[in-house]
Amino acid sequence: MSPPSKYVDLRSELMVAVIRSFIDAPKPMSITHTQKILNRDPGIKGRIWVAKYTSPTPPDTSIRDVIIRTVESMRTPTADGSPPAPLKDIKWPDAVPVEAEWTGYRKSATSSSTLPPILELEKYAELMREVTSPATVLYFHGGAYYLMDPASHRPTTKKIAKLTGGRCYSVRYRLAPQNPFPAALIDALQSYLTLLHPPKGAFHEPVKPENIVFAGDSAGGNLSMALTQLLLEFQRTDTRVHWYGEEIAVPLPAGVALSSPWMDMTHSSPSCKTNAPFDYLPMLQGIEKIPRPSCAAWPASPPRKMLYCADALITHPLVTLLTARNWKGCPPVYMSTGWELLADEDKYMAANLHAQGVPIIWEEFEGMPHCFAMILTDNPMSKRCFDAWTGFIATVAVQGPGSIQSAFTTVKAKTLKEESRDPAKVAPYTEEELWERLRALANGTNTPKAAGDVPAKL
Repeated sequence: MSPPSKYVDLRSELMVAVIRSFIDAPKPMSITHTQKILNRDPGIKGRIWVAKYTSPTPPDTSIRDVIIRTVESMRTPTADGSPPAPLKDIKWPDAVPVEAEWTGYRKSATSSSTLPPILELEKYAELMREVTSPATVLYFHGGAYYLMDPASHRPTTKKIAKLTGGRCYSVRYRLAPQNPFPAALIDALQSYLTLLHPPKGAFHEPVKPENIVFAGDSAGGNLSMALTQLLLEFQRTDTRVHWYGEEIAVPLPAGVALSSPWMDMTHSSPSCKTNAPFDYLPMLQGIEKIPRPSCAAWPASPPRKMLYCADALITHPLVTLLTARNWKGCPPVYMSTGWELLADEDKYMAANLHAQGVPIIWEEFEGMPHCFAMILTDNPMSKRCFDAWTGFIATVAVQGPGSIQSAFTTVKAKTLKEESRDPAKVAPYTEEELWERLRALANGTNTPKAAGDVPAKL
């Protein structure tokens, strides 16, 4: 009997095994070929509205410049406390047009319905006729920052829109390794400003920040929290952004809603090994040891180990979110996690947020793999997770931060029985132990894992 068999049904266990066999293929594909397969648009069909919009390149470089300055200023000191070494061989990305998909639920459609042959603006108008709540979800898809797309996550954003009565703005942010950090963060901030202050020709009216919730799964959860930490740093430093002729103090959203968020890019928490029997994600190895065929995207030039960022930035507070020390003032957070490789980093993050006074609902789902709610769609645990995830969004986007009371809960497999947890006892390691491990990585006594080998669903 396998360890997961006590917690999941046979169908779920087989599904995890199939995904694991695909990810752990004996002959890895090139990065470019993997992207071509997994980033493919399957088409739009079913009970869904999708209206595609592209936020144009801003008329000046303010977004890019302010993010680069913030990345530089937030770099952490070296192990001995001295200032970090100057960054070398980094080509900072520019702001570019950013595509996104307005997504809503189409109640009167059938499972085989296609979108009518009308303009995108008209599709948006039809979408808005079915919206019953002001809740607006700025959604960032998962995919290890180098895979997947708003198209792959349409079933998720459709379900979120259905269960909240609101709408999703699902962002096609730039992917690594072709566009390393902070390209995705620039796209995320540009998309948020697009919601708040629509450029000329946008479909939508300005959205109030108190109606916006950042949401994402896995790498998208990382991007959601990176954007939140960026905005908190803007507030701490009184930083404003120049946007279409205005100097804007960028407000915080109503909340942040996360599914299996990727909080530690070093992939060095203990659960990255101990939870392997329950997950389809592999226990990662250094990318230089993976016999991937070379392609146009990888290896990078200049060479680096990490797909998502320059090696020197792997523990940056906007990359590995566990290293961000100050979360005071953060809006309420919902976080779900399974018995997955990322479980420890999610536990640590949740406990740290709570200790700093951030309202947080943290839910651990016994025996479940990474992003289980999206792949084990018929499992009762997935329904329970989606109900809580979207319930948080619907509540905080309408009733405000004061409507959220912190709670730490383990949801038992099969019975769905809820067990209350003590937030003070959830974190699997202390801050001192975290930094000791990261210093060991920096000193080469413990090799950091390569972010590029967390495939498909991260």
